Amino acid sequence: MPDQPAQELNGVIVTVDFVRHRNAMLVRADLCPLFTDFYLHVADNKLHYTPEQAALFKTALAAFTLHCASRPLNEHIAWTLNFQEPRLNLFLAGDNEDCTVTGRLFTENVREAAENVFFSDIVHRRGAEPRRSVVNFQGSDVFAAVGGYYARSEQQPVRFFDLGNDSYAMLVAQPDCDLAWFASVDVEGVRNPGAAETVGRIQSRNYGWHCGCTQQKILGAIAPAFRTDPEALFGDGETIRVECPRCAAAHTLTREAMEAYLAETLKG
Repeated sequence: MPDQPAQELNGVIVTVDFVRHRNAMLVRADLCPLFTDFYLHVADNKLHYTPEQAALFKTALAAFTLHCASRPLNEHIAWTLNFQEPRLNLFLAGDNEDCTVTGRLFTENVREAAENVFFSDIVHRRGAEPRRSVVNFQGSDVFAAVGGYYARSEQQPVRFFDLGNDSYAMLVAQPDCDLAWFASVDVEGVRNPGAAETVGRIQSRNYGWHCGCTQQKILGAIAPAFRTDPEALFGDGETIRVECPRCAAAHTLTREAMEAYLAETLKG
């Protein structure tokens, strides 16, 4: 999978507006192209998700993309939502420098816990140490889980709206927000905010589905284990299948390619 910027992908335009006199930030997007890329990724890599699992991920992807668009451009963000019922993890990763998002579901070997857990990791520049927030939540409502994270970690009220036809909106309260209006505004009010409110455009960004995993990167990740015990990895075979931990894309690695990678590393 070659590296490429989001602008060359089937991206979506996410708009960020400020609702004046209400002191709220409104983030909106038609996410249909992003969802299409996710389902194509699932099909291309022969991933097997139930319709319920895929729908859960789709909702999380909507919330995550809108969240990323509301954050600074130098941030790299990862969310993990650990659900106990159904037992699965949703993982999402976003790169705001390139405006790309990706993710996957984990349905096997999911940690058992007393409660659902929401993990948020933020890195403010490439290579820096992440800042982690951990919040417990109840039930299987993704938007409610994200709302709990915002209330306890970001300390801001947030609301999500399904505008229909794969369009979504996120409304985030800012300091001195009109909380009565914030709690009462409906879908039509966020679909056409200019009809009743004064709205100013802050920015727009183009987000695409892209992981950036390549065979070279996967070889680098597997190299330490191969150095330690190559037979444990390959056994009697000449190839192994490795899933990208970020997007679950399948990569077939050969023993020959692994040995060549190590030899090249030693030269360097």
